[in-house]
Amino acid sequence: MDSEERMAVFLDYENLALGARDHLGGMTFDFGPIADALAVRGRVVVRRAYADWSYFDEDRRALTRHQVELIEMPQRMGASRKNAADIKMVVDAIEMAFERDYITTFVMCTGDSDFSPLVHKLRELNRRVIGVGVELSTSRLLPPACDEFLFYDRLEGVEAPDETEPTDRRRRGRRSTAPAQEPRHGGAGAGSSTPTPAPAPAGEAPSTTSAEDDEGGEDAEPLEVLVAQTLAGLQTSSSGAITASVLKRTLLRKDPTFSESDHGFRSFSEVLRHLAERGIVELAAGPAAGDPEVSLPEQGETEDAFALLRTVVAGTGGPAPLSGLKNQLRKQRPDFSEKTLGYRSFLQFIKGAVAAGVVALRWDEDAEDYLLTV
Repeated sequence: MDSEERMAVFLDYENLALGARDHLGGMTFDFGPIADALAVRGRVVVRRAYADWSYFDEDRRALTRHQVELIEMPQRMGASRKNAADIKMVVDAIEMAFERDYITTFVMCTGDSDFSPLVHKLRELNRRVIGVGVELSTSRLLPPACDEFLFYDRLEGVEAPDETEPTDRRRRGRRSTAPAQEPRHGGAGAGSSTPTPAPAPAGEAPSTTSAEDDEGGEDAEPLEVLVAQTLAGLQTSSSGAITASVLKRTLLRKDPTFSESDHGFRSFSEVLRHLAERGIVELAAGPAAGDPEVSLPEQGETEDAFALLRTVVAGTGGPAPLSGLKNQLRKQRPDFSEKTLGYRSFLQFIKGAVAAGVVALRWDEDAEDYLLTV
């Protein structure tokens, strides 16, 4: 019981209700899927929703069936409705954080970036913060501030119309979505545009990586790459064994919106079994049932990749430029990816091969590229 998460849920109801209506085909917001998602994460001890309920009279009964306390924030006719409920919600959350130390997790159900300072303060107070919001009405600033962020339209039990469902976007450190809309406030995330990353240069400067490392730019980060990179970082920074639970928490710290269901898996254990079958990771018995130790394969896979590199470089008949080399490797092995071996970039993989004595590497000023020889 002591290790169980105790949660306080705060709903910025107008933000959620209007977000569902405007971006999910006019559907009515339902708290049930959120309650189910939180039930597997811990015990909810407080549930509060803030709004001027005269605008949401039909929603009251559904919320009370879920034991949600309705906090009335009446608005004077013609007055600005921007901040009254927000301020009350922030005051209550901070007060609860100081007065009820048994609450370990705050669940902020909103997509409004105005709540980002509250999220930061709660985390300073050593509280875990889970965010919940409708994806297209959630500011891009809010999910990275949270420990975990759940998109309402992706929760089990939410039947969003097909035309509103976003395409598969794997998020790597930062989200790559359409500009968010703030239903009420037009906060910091509203109306902003996502900058288009500049194309990588064809030549390789000493401090940069090859343009081929982008593998499709910011859009797709394959699951095996995400897991392998994260696991490699954990193994570098930790002297102990890495368990599945530690790996999952780290993935969520890197990307609070990470969910194995986005990749077609029902659980993280299923993800690890799939990757183990493909030779991406190795599993061993862990300290607790259902929490195995996870590691990258021993040098066998890396040595095979180094051998492939040596063969390709030798086959060029002279110094092989780094630019284009990755494509040549993939002609020999289409599924080649240095990231599944735990390397952050192709250049880092090459330097690993240099350290192993497989190839030699030098920078050529005239070619403005790295040159490799056997």
